Amino acid sequence: MPHSASRYLAQGPRVGIRHFTYEDGAEFTARARESKDLHQPWLFPPASGDAYTAYAGRLIQDPAKAGFLVCELDGGGIAGFININNIVRGGFQCGALGYGAFAHAAGRGLMREGMNLVVGHAFGPMRLHRLEINVQPGNAGSIGLARSCGFRLEGFSPKMIYIDGAWRDHERWAITAEMRTSG
Repeated sequence: MPHSASRYLAQGPRVGIRHFTYEDGAEFTARARESKDLHQPWLFPPASGDAYTAYAGRLIQDPAKAGFLVCELDGGGIAGFININNIVRGGFQCGALGYGAFAHAAGRGLMREGMNLVVGHAFGPMRLHRLEINVQPGNAGSIGLARSCGFRLEGFSPKMIYIDGAWRDHERWAITAEMRTSG
């Protein structure tokens, strides 16, 4: 469903970012099903209507989460998603990013543009100070996105996150507001 530019929280030359809505379910789940080979074994986005409703509901209702759809300005189609999870306020002002491109948009630089918009929004209107990405070492696409958006590798955590039936090793990448402003 096309969306007007006024619905975007931020936009670049080719994409805009906006929050999830329940009405995005049909497009999101169709894209997730089309992208299964791209996502697995790293990522398992909701591929059914009920799963999407529960997933979007958590992103919409939980103040410790913020979900963003990366949409192509040419037509408004969903290219991917970037979520800020585990938002901690107070002295931390941080959050952990999770994201995925859909197959039709992969390799086109749309997620890099979207990630830069989300990082700018997080450090601007959301007033966060630090964003972290935890990524499995074999996920070259995700690592490349983190690196290209200015995140730095901070460490390695064995058996950090339970995914697809096993505890998986993860690299820890991060960026701070100061890193972003210093270029």
